[in-house]
Amino acid sequence: GLILPDITNPFFPELARAVEDIALTNGYTVVLCNSDQKSLKEKQYIEMLTQKYVAGFILTSSLLKTDYYKSLGVPIVGLDRATSIPFPTVSTDNKKGAKLATEYLIKCGSRNIVCLRGPKDVGVAEDRLHGFLEAIQNINVKSHVIESPFDFESSMKIIHDYLSKNKDIDGIFACSDASAIGSIKAAHSLGIDIPGQLQIIGFDGVLLGEMITPALTTIAQNIYQMGAKAAKLLIQQIEGEQPKEERIQLDPTLVVRE
Repeated sequence: GLILPDITNPFFPELARAVEDIALTNGYTVVLCNSDQKSLKEKQYIEMLTQKYVAGFILTSSLLKTDYYKSLGVPIVGLDRATSIPFPTVSTDNKKGAKLATEYLIKCGSRNIVCLRGPKDVGVAEDRLHGFLEAIQNINVKSHVIESPFDFESSMKIIHDYLSKNKDIDGIFACSDASAIGSIKAAHSLGIDIPGQLQIIGFDGVLLGEMITPALTTIAQNIYQMGAKAAKLLIQQIEGEQPKEERIQLDPTLVVRE
């Protein structure tokens, strides 16, 4: 069972593909469930799959209490957002990635920067915000922190409104590629030149970032490797092996485009 928070975010289908590839290679079938970041929906999926003798779960967010997960009696692996659970986990160093992103914006001349952070109840969003704040410490830059869901449409509306009222913004660190692409669309609709007037950097490294114009500079997670490692960790446990690594954290990479 692979439980994702939002299948419309292009990050998660890429993650699911890696999980599925490794699972099928090892003779397992993946059932994909979209929780919409709702605890009740997550619980309904888990209970339905447990009744069908599911071999184990990969959780990309953990919305329920630890005791509930322990009571299921099947192997569990946390992936991406689900790092606070007492099971093996695979994640990216989100704070390090956010620092890289912000430092690159500053290096490229941005001095009035928006951090388009993710939702306050999502751990990776907090880590990315902390990385941003650490990068601007003791540096002469003006900063703005705005909350947005990790999705294209919400980010587009939020940034459109903000840029309309704050015309001197010259940099945006969007804490997801979906949010960064929404920001590009908002800037374009306002006639703002990218990167001449406004520089934008994302976080995730989804394929869609290469396909848009201007192509998106981003902090790339190794999405395929994350999904593959999570699947291997789960299969090891299903087959009675003790995982050699309990907490895997991968380094992000700065990918410079347009």
